[in-house]
Amino acid sequence: MSAIIEIEHLSKVFRLAKRRPGFLGGLRSIVNPELQLVHAVQGLSLRVERGEMIGLIGPNGAGKSTSIKMMTGILQPSGGSIRVAGLVPIERRRELAAKIGVVFGQRSQLWWDLPLIDSLQLLRHLYRVPETRFRTNLAQLCELLDLKAFLDTPVRQLSLGQRMRGDIAAALLHEPELLYLDEPTIGLDVVAKARIREFLQQLNTERRTTILLTTHDMDDIEALCQRMVIIDHGHKLYDGTVTEIRDTFGKDRMLIAVLEQSALQQLPRDEAGEVLLPDLPAQVQLVRTDGPQIWLQFHRDAMPAHELVAWLGQRVTLRDVTFQEPEIESIIRRIYEEDLLLHQVTA
Repeated sequence: MSAIIEIEHLSKVFRLAKRRPGFLGGLRSIVNPELQLVHAVQGLSLRVERGEMIGLIGPNGAGKSTSIKMMTGILQPSGGSIRVAGLVPIERRRELAAKIGVVFGQRSQLWWDLPLIDSLQLLRHLYRVPETRFRTNLAQLCELLDLKAFLDTPVRQLSLGQRMRGDIAAALLHEPELLYLDEPTIGLDVVAKARIREFLQQLNTERRTTILLTTHDMDDIEALCQRMVIIDHGHKLYDGTVTEIRDTFGKDRMLIAVLEQSALQQLPRDEAGEVLLPDLPAQVQLVRTDGPQIWLQFHRDAMPAHELVAWLGQRVTLRDVTFQEPEIESIIRRIYEEDLLLHQVTA
C-alpha cells in the first residue's frame, strides 16, 4: 500500500492578542497588543496508508481539529511537512478538494432552507461531477444511507441523524479517496449511530476509502478502527492498535458472580452491613454487591480468571459467572489521569 497521508514534524503556533485588564489596558491591547503563543500542534508525525480507517482521539484542545484543518489546506502549518494524496494541501487546495471529503459533526455543508436534494445538486456543480456519475453515486448513497424518504425535505426539518446522513452523502458525491470525519455521531441516538457505523464499515471495506475519524465516542473507535492515534497538547502520545493499548493499560478485568441466596447469607459483613470476602487473593478487590451479585476486579496477569473462579467456588455456591473487559474509554481516562507513559508502546 502507498501512503495517502504523510506528515513529518508538523507544528502549528497561533499568536493571540492577550487582553490587559482595565479600560486603558484594553486600549493598549488594541494599539500595542501583547502576543501570546499557543502551540496547538507540536512535532506531529503520521503516516496513513490507503484503505486504512484510523481513530484520532484526545481531550478537548488536544490539536485534533487543528491537524485536520492543516491536512485539508484550511490552515497554514507553522513548521514541518505534510502531503495528502501526493499534494501539499495549503498550496493545492482546489486540486486536493476533488480527492477528499470532509464531515464536521457540528457544522453542515448543506443549505439550511433548501431540500436535501437541492443541496446535493448544488454540490454536484461545485465539485463538477458529471450528471451520469452523479446519478449513479446518488442512487448508491440513497440506498446505503436510506435517504429517499427525506430527499425533498428542507434540511432545517431533518432530524440530527438524517442531517448527518445527508452530510456524509454530500461528502461522498465526488467519490473521494480520503474521508475526514470530525465527531460524525455526536448527539445521535443509538439507532442512528449504528446505521452510520455500518455504512462507514461498508464504505471502507468495499470501496477501500481511507477514513480518518476524530471522536470522543470510544464506541466508534472500537466498532470501526483497528488503529488508534492519541494526541494531547499537540503531541502524539500513542500510535498503534486498539488491542495493544487494551492489553497494555486494560489488564484489570471484572468477574461478576451470582451466588446462591443461602451462600450470600453465610458471608460475613462489616458494621455497615456490606458483604465481606475474607482472605481475598492479591490483586483482587471486591468492588460492589447487589443482592446475590458480587463484582470482583482482578489483574489478569496476577491471577488467571479460572483460578479466581475456582477460589470463589470453594467458598460459596455459584449460580453463574461472567467476565467484563474494561471499556476503552475508561482505559484512556486512566492514561490521562495517571499520566502513564504511552511512548513505551508507541509504534
